[in-house]
Amino acid sequence: MAERMIRVDGIELCTESFGDPQDPPVLLVMGLGASMLWWEEGFCRMLAAGGRFVIRYDHRDTGRSVTYPPGRPGYTTADLVADAVRVLRAHGITAAHVVGVSAGGALAQLLALAHPGRVRSLVLISTSCAVPGERGLPPPTEEFIRFASAAHTDGPDAESVIDDQVAYARVLAGGRRPFDEAAVCGLVRRDVERAHDFGAARNHDSVAEGRVAQAPLSSIAVPALVIHGTADPMFPLRHGQALAERIPGGRLLALEDAGHGVERTDWPTIVAAILEHTA
Repeated sequence: MAERMIRVDGIELCTESFGDPQDPPVLLVMGLGASMLWWEEGFCRMLAAGGRFVIRYDHRDTGRSVTYPPGRPGYTTADLVADAVRVLRAHGITAAHVVGVSAGGALAQLLALAHPGRVRSLVLISTSCAVPGERGLPPPTEEFIRFASAAHTDGPDAESVIDDQVAYARVLAGGRRPFDEAAVCGLVRRDVERAHDFGAARNHDSVAEGRVAQAPLSSIAVPALVIHGTADPMFPLRHGQALAERIPGGRLLALEDAGHGVERTDWPTIVAAILEHTA
């Protein structure tokens, strides 16, 4: 289906849906700094073919959603959580199964805590605990820290930006599997060309927390499935294990040698797990 611009509470967000609106709804929440394109169309269509109404959307400052001046995000993390509710409202959906990856998984947890009536179930991919309480979790890998700590400024042209983003994707992949550079480069190029201002996504690095839910994860009452790669360089596997342990009844699906994110190799496994979890 075509993209749809929604305007709720004065906020303009770009969304796209797949499948039959009469099927159980699944809301996909991407990580910060990434547009909805990173929920790739093929993945969305696989979920829709399984009998789910799938919605993806651009966060503020990504893709075609509202964009703010560099260094001055006019919103907080709490607002990003509320945006998920805005997307559901605009589509006439009371509650949905919510699937979040990376920081999108943290937003999904906060959504379940702040708006429990909006969440039917959770699927949390490549993420960690969104609220304080878990101690002793391992840090990112040395390679990830080296890359993240290096200076990454917007290059003089789109090609420089694309090269940097592809290099970042390579690090996130974890290094245990072949890296499909051509596919990633194509995705990044579409993302850069589609965005109002691709550099605006850096605003996510300075977003204040705002008034987010502080309840413990043990108060989440919906079924939760945690999916985590064993080679995740940002959040080593123990993060996923801890998350599954803290949410009552939480289940962990470990993806052998997978890195951080939703890799094409794992689409059949992840889609099957989501369909079973949301049945």
